[in-house]
Amino acid sequence: MALFRKLLRNLPFYGAYKALGHYPDYWYWRLRGQPVRSPHLVKQRTVRDYARRYGLRIMIETGTYYGEMVAAMNKDFDRIYSIEFDPGLARRAARRFAGDPRIQILEGNSQKVLPELLKSISEPALFWLDAGYWGWVNLARDPVRLSVEVEAALSHPVKGHAVLMDDARMLDGQNGAPTFDELRSRIAARFPGRRIELLHDIIRITPAGTQSSL
Repeated sequence: MALFRKLLRNLPFYGAYKALGHYPDYWYWRLRGQPVRSPHLVKQRTVRDYARRYGLRIMIETGTYYGEMVAAMNKDFDRIYSIEFDPGLARRAARRFAGDPRIQILEGNSQKVLPELLKSISEPALFWLDAGYWGWVNLARDPVRLSVEVEAALSHPVKGHAVLMDDARMLDGQNGAPTFDELRSRIAARFPGRRIELLHDIIRITPAGTQSSL
């Protein structure tokens, strides 16, 4: 079975295949009482909700993986930038979205790629950051990666960005990862005036005076 899944992941239609399971996964999640790990459909709705609420037409993602979020959001944004550390996944996503000039897949370490990308961004953006990186046992843990990403977004000269962080459950203080409380305290001290909340395994960092609708 493991070999079959590995072979399946290498097929060009694997991303579309995974998307077929989003609705069953969502309803199974509901039937189980909405456990901590949220399904991809909830993540899509959250990204779309925050983009509409703040009028954001640019999405910046770290952790492309198989391009599921990019594919789901390609009609909701004028431009999408997605950064992927793994060369194979980055090349795969670049081929998948090569026909859409609004989508750019960037390969490399997000600590370096994201600050460089932000030099070319001149309007508010929706950031979809990947805290799930901490669950990848085959990658060396970097205790400052998320802080670099968040600080790059929040210290950007353009105001009005909304920052969403996926897989918040991975921020558990293990393997060099900060806890959610540590990250929240760090952000609050460095960038006062932001609302920082956690809902459905997603950290949401927005201007003060707002609240989640999901």
